[in-house]
Amino acid sequence: MKPTIELTATLTTKDGSEQVTLTFDRAVVGGWTGRDKAALQHHIDELAKIGVKAPEKTPMFYRVGVSRLTGAQAIEVIGDGSSGEVEYTLINIAYRTWVGAASDHTDRVYEHMGITVAKQLCDKPLVSEFWPLDEIEAHWDQVQIRASIQENGKEVVYQDGTVAGLLSPEELLGHLREEGDELAEGTLLFGGTCGAIGGVRYSEQFTFELIDPVLGRAIKHSYNVIPVPIKG
Repeated sequence: MKPTIELTATLTTKDGSEQVTLTFDRAVVGGWTGRDKAALQHHIDELAKIGVKAPEKTPMFYRVGVSRLTGAQAIEVIGDGSSGEVEYTLINIAYRTWVGAASDHTDRVYEHMGITVAKQLCDKPLVSEFWPLDEIEAHWDQVQIRASIQENGKEVVYQDGTVAGLLSPEELLGHLREEGDELAEGTLLFGGTCGAIGGVRYSEQFTFELIDPVLGRAIKHSYNVIPVPIKG
């Protein structure tokens, strides 16, 4: 029997919204999903300098335990060596693809030991609202992802960009199929992120959102980060 997690969510279309209970039994994180191959290689080279092993290929798909998915407003982490990361997400409901957002919170201290290890160590907060992909596909590259953190008592913009720098959902799902996989019902797929402004760093609070400037709507989630003391 597979482990599962349930989330109460709102499915929002141009015509209205519906509250549903989603059941997830798998979480897949798409990594190295940038469209600009030169910029992607530069990022890989930078990480290699700090001990993060280069991927075998790009993109890569990392499995994390589905129990790491959460809609909570607070998560616990190991010490102060982790950070959030806003990403667009995809789910499949009755053969229709829906778009949401999540934070691929990752332990940066342990990242040099392996990306799968670093990702598995942290919960992944996600929004509780999803939009149908077919409503935004025509203006997909204009969709924005944004995140902010708390520093010195102030809210600071941490990430701010459009999804134009990432593989589109169609491209991402094409690569997933090449792996012999698919976006089955019950799977949450992370689609990638943009760079951190001022560098990757810890914060006691992380806020992230997905913004559709064409249809004038946004989905947003904020969570506190509570460090567990390291005693040995």
